[in-house]
Amino acid sequence: MSIAIPADVRERVIQAAQELYEQNGRESMPTVDAVRRHARVDMNAASAVMREWRRAQTAQAAPVAVTVPEVVTQAHSAALVALWQTAQELANESLRAAQAAWEAERAEADHDRQELADAYERQAAELEEVRAAAERSARLYQEQQDTQAQTLAAVRAELVTAATRAERAEARAQEIELRATDLRSELDHAHQEQGRIRAELAAATARAERAEAQAQEAEQRAAALRGELESAHQESERSRAETATLAGELRQSQDAVAVLRAQLSSIEASKTQEIERARQERDQLLGELNTAKTAVTQAEAASAEARERAAVLAGKLESEQSHSAALAALLARLNLIAGSEGEGVEPSA
Repeated sequence: MSIAIPADVRERVIQAAQELYEQNGRESMPTVDAVRRHARVDMNAASAVMREWRRAQTAQAAPVAVTVPEVVTQAHSAALVALWQTAQELANESLRAAQAAWEAERAEADHDRQELADAYERQAAELEEVRAAAERSARLYQEQQDTQAQTLAAVRAELVTAATRAERAEARAQEIELRATDLRSELDHAHQEQGRIRAELAAATARAERAEAQAQEAEQRAAALRGELESAHQESERSRAETATLAGELRQSQDAVAVLRAQLSSIEASKTQEIERARQERDQLLGELNTAKTAVTQAEAASAEARERAAVLAGKLESEQSHSAALAALLARLNLIAGSEGEGVEPSA
């Protein structure tokens, strides 16, 4: 069964065989394995092409024995026998050469089989070496893979740690940003509060000025009330003096009534007219006494009213004084706040 060999493979094998044959000085044929290695082809293609190449190198041109044509026999009957003998000898030589070539080809085939066996053994040994090297490479590769896996795991762990740190840093940055926003809001609120405090301070100053004016007015009213209170005290003193006078007069009247009663008792027995007159005088004295009592009652009522009015005026005076003191304290406090606010605002300006 013939094998279809590509032309480029055939050319590479023939070129490699020719180069190796020339390198050996044309003394020995190159081996199939050497040609296969040099041409970089598979063993089957190398064996088939090398067989043809060796046959071409050892083949010799030999005439082929054919039957003498009748025309030649008739024309050269005399020389036919000698020519035929010569032709048979040549044919025999060709047969012997073919047998020798066949023997050489068989020997070459045996040699090729031996070379193939040797090449197979060498290739098996090389394959075993390659397999061992592959196993060593596989173990080394596995060790490298394990090392790389451990390194990759460590890198992944470091990456996770770095990502966690980055997330924490980002959260911290967001928190700082939020805190900065809150501080800005608080600063704006503080500025607004400062403006509001300034407005309240201005309003409080205006209220303090109004309170001061009211305090001055209250002091004026208090002075007027003090004048009225002094007048009320004087009136109360006069009422008390009048009450004392009326009380003295009442006592005098009572004494006079007692005297009159004594006189009436002494005179009652002697004169009815005098009794009647005394009764009239008594009635008159009783009327005067009632009038005096009424005057005393009115004086006491006036004195009580004067005392109540004086107490009311004193309460109003104390209230106005307390209000004036509170307004003065508020004014001092507002002045203190205004002074501290001015000290706190001037450096920022």
